[in-house]
Amino acid sequence: MSSEKNTTISNGVMLNAYPDSIGTNLSDTIKMLQKKDFKDVFSLFYVLPTFFNSDLDRGFSIIDYNLNDELVSKNDLNALEKLKIELKFDIVLNHLSVNSPQFKDLLEKGDVSKYKDFFINWNTFWQENGTKNEDGIVIPKEEFLNKLFMRKSGLPILKVPFPDGTEKPYWNTFYQEINYHKVAAEDFMKIDGISLSQLKNITKIINKAIDSKESIENIDFGNLNTFKDEIIRITNKKRTFLGQMDVNAKSELVWDFYEKTLAKVKSFGCKILRLDAFAYLHKEIGQTNFFNKPGTWNYLERINKIAQKNDLVLLPEIHAEYGLKLHNEVAKEGYQIYDFFLPGLMIHTLEKASNKALLTWVNEIVEKKYKTVNMLGCHDGIPVLDLKGKKVNGKYNKGLLEDNEIETIMDTIIKRGGRVKNLYDPSGKKISYYQVNATFFSALGEDEKKLLLARAIQLFMPGIPQVWYLDLFAGKNNYKAADKGGSGGHKEINRTTLSNSDIEEGLQKPIVQNQLKLMRLRNTSKAFSGSLNINNSKENELDISWQNNQDFAHLKANLTSLTFSISYLENDIIKKMRF
Repeated sequence: MSSEKNTTISNGVMLNAYPDSIGTNLSDTIKMLQKKDFKDVFSLFYVLPTFFNSDLDRGFSIIDYNLNDELVSKNDLNALEKLKIELKFDIVLNHLSVNSPQFKDLLEKGDVSKYKDFFINWNTFWQENGTKNEDGIVIPKEEFLNKLFMRKSGLPILKVPFPDGTEKPYWNTFYQEINYHKVAAEDFMKIDGISLSQLKNITKIINKAIDSKESIENIDFGNLNTFKDEIIRITNKKRTFLGQMDVNAKSELVWDFYEKTLAKVKSFGCKILRLDAFAYLHKEIGQTNFFNKPGTWNYLERINKIAQKNDLVLLPEIHAEYGLKLHNEVAKEGYQIYDFFLPGLMIHTLEKASNKALLTWVNEIVEKKYKTVNMLGCHDGIPVLDLKGKKVNGKYNKGLLEDNEIETIMDTIIKRGGRVKNLYDPSGKKISYYQVNATFFSALGEDEKKLLLARAIQLFMPGIPQVWYLDLFAGKNNYKAADKGGSGGHKEINRTTLSNSDIEEGLQKPIVQNQLKLMRLRNTSKAFSGSLNINNSKENELDISWQNNQDFAHLKANLTSLTFSISYLENDIIKKMRF
């Protein structure tokens, strides 16, 4: 397998935001980037997938890969090109929205739909290897079920209604949302044997359950329970669904779709394509449904061939324990990898004033020549599971941090207001934490000295530095948004929309201007295209330098006092920043 590419991309700083993270649409972000404060700060822009038409999970439930006209215009793309900012987009390989043209066709036409095999009917997949329960769902044999890697409690399915009146379960690894809409007495008039006053009472009971988000199936209708099945059937007709429906990569129609999609995103100016949830794409009985081998490798090679035709650099997204060494396997094949280890390591480094764990990771990147994209905060949470060790083939591979050190990071961020996302087994029992959700500034105790030093260290790390818009403006945890989002709203704590006036106010703050100054240096200095040197230092210090012919940049930091200086060459003059 090879990931040789026909294109080169900038080694500069990458902005990360939704099209409407600033102001009301992408044009407001562009206006910000056109300000003199942002001159030479960014070379890349990772625009999150509300750039496309979507309906759930803030963009990651794609309806289609056309421009979302409410947020993005072709003029925006032209303006970014004039700014010489290259683009990074997502393709969500594992799933499409229930409202995608393909799934809507399936719901409308049933078994005669062209897209019958485009998605995965759970019962069909498991029919020879499980037993139907009383709800008509095939429960896989225990030895298969126990191997599945779950992203939510319960089975990864969504039951959807078909034209013949049946409901069929489809594989749904990630988010789903079922909304019941209120009923009226008239909806039940065709049921014989129920008086109008009884119908009104039924309506009242059902609507009360809908308001309180109680299960309709659990309602006790008393002496009208003989009509319960018909009442529920009518009530269910008013349901609407949202869901990220897993696609069937064994279908050639899916690969035709990928071909068209990659060509389309290239036409929008895409240079880097992030493969969201790709490790869940390959499904096989008896395997885990996460990075199945060799199936996942075969799929990755196939999508890479399509990418090469379109001059796209692939960035596979993998969240897994460090001890599993998946990051190393993917990197060895020549792919860029996400540095999901850095956020947790950074917090540990600053809280403990110790460089040991961070330098262990930096040295691995250099030694194994990983091509990385790193970050502090992002649209998702702060990864912690990634730092753990893992037992593989009877041998325990150590993590970048010990479990108790990871727990300390978790406890620290939670005490500072963070929210937690967990993983589950098939019975719904929590088996592990996954990530903690907080702004990076709040995770650091809203300490501006820590944030600025964290940014400086990130910019001196190997790889392309990706900067979450809210971190740049020292954004704080948004508890109101997280609470409003309900059980799935933990991520909204770090997704506050900044108004144009927020940007103007932010640009008056030293923490913002100082970050911009550091980022401008990282984005423009030729030193960072050279070689990295980790110089000897005490445990509570960092001494990192980059050298490219005569150009250099040298960071010296004290992790205890949180002070640092940067020496660098600019126009043949040695300059120095002190913070």
